[in-house]
Amino acid sequence: MADKKPVLLVVEDDEGLQAQLKWAYDDFEVVPALDRESALAALRAHEPAVVTLDLGLPPDPDGTSEGFAVLDAIMEMKPDTKVIVASGHGARESALRAIECGAYDFYQKPVDIDALGLIVRRAFNLHAIEQENQRLSQRVGEDKTVLGRLITGAPEMAKVARTIERVADTSASVMLLGASGTGKELLAQGLHDASNRRDGPFVAINCAAIPENLLESELFGHEKGAFTGAIKTTEGKIESADGGTLFLDEVGDIPLPLQVKLLRFLQSRTIERVGGRQEIAVNTRIVCATHQDLEAMIAAGTFREDLFYRLAEIVVKIPTLAERHGDALLLARAFLLRFSAEMNPQVTGFAPDALAAIDSWQWPGNVRELENRVKRAVIMADGKLVRAEDLDLDGQAEEHDQPCALNLKSAREQADRRVIRHALARTEGNISNTAKLLGISRPTLYDLLKQYDLQA
Repeated sequence: MADKKPVLLVVEDDEGLQAQLKWAYDDFEVVPALDRESALAALRAHEPAVVTLDLGLPPDPDGTSEGFAVLDAIMEMKPDTKVIVASGHGARESALRAIECGAYDFYQKPVDIDALGLIVRRAFNLHAIEQENQRLSQRVGEDKTVLGRLITGAPEMAKVARTIERVADTSASVMLLGASGTGKELLAQGLHDASNRRDGPFVAINCAAIPENLLESELFGHEKGAFTGAIKTTEGKIESADGGTLFLDEVGDIPLPLQVKLLRFLQSRTIERVGGRQEIAVNTRIVCATHQDLEAMIAAGTFREDLFYRLAEIVVKIPTLAERHGDALLLARAFLLRFSAEMNPQVTGFAPDALAAIDSWQWPGNVRELENRVKRAVIMADGKLVRAEDLDLDGQAEEHDQPCALNLKSAREQADRRVIRHALARTEGNISNTAKLLGISRPTLYDLLKQYDLQA
């Protein structure tokens, strides 16, 4: 089944021009309307993203009153519609008034079909970008699914999310491998939320943050009187996660004696609290994460091989932010949206030098570093736009080696995809600005987007 064409509503009392536009714009479903009544009926029926509106409509074809009445009605009924106003009546005054009333653009008659076509296509692209941005903004606050919380346009990270969603409803233990700050706990929470354990508890513990002599009690709990200060019986994290998911962050920091006890739990699904003798059955799924090389630790004798295979039934490798091409800009905008609402409402966006700095920085601290820098910048910014100096970035990319395909065609395709994704992220998906940034024509960019299956 062919994709449905986007609807273009043409409000024009010249039936000859209507027919001409319908013929010229065969990549749209052109819906014609002759007057205010038919225009608003078509708006309700089709909800078009873009409307071309002649201000000179009956019963005032020689003036603009009826056209402005239609514009006002469209803005009231569907304010996100991109209305392109055309008129030969007092062009400058009408243009200014139309823009003030909410029109997207203005074009003076007589109509140049090709020029108007460019404006129409730009309006459709902008409308699509705004809808996607709105959808992404809504996603930031969601907590139901993995992708609902994960903001990404990078195929590397989308693959990670698909893997997590696929294994969510299984009982397999999952190990998340990635550098610090790549979002391992976010993904663990997403896995839990997407699983059939979503109504149970999600319990997280950072094994590196708890002293070795206290970690056993934190994980397994203790009985009253088990040690000095144990004034009451206390559940451990494993028991607290019964019916849900336990996330063991930095699992490589668990000492060897405690690794034996954790392995015993994974084999028997029962625990004994510190100082207790009663076996307690616990139905807890284990998800763990580490930035360490566990295979090297196994070779060095500091991590048990049998425990590794119990924990790593499914292994998910998380790319660094530098490997998620274009995601730094997407995430930065999401963080700015959140922090400006909380801390500095006057901040509305990034200055061009800040966008360039974000795009070129290698982010050794990954998403956590980006979040912290944006938070600080929003607080420190003096004006409406965050600048590179607010982010404390010089905009210079660090030198790093990228894996390179030996096949020239494949290498060029990889490079094209990477550069196009960067350019789209920097221009927020604006096709005209992206083409200008890349130094190519809009048709060439459209061809490349289609060839590489990329979306603006």
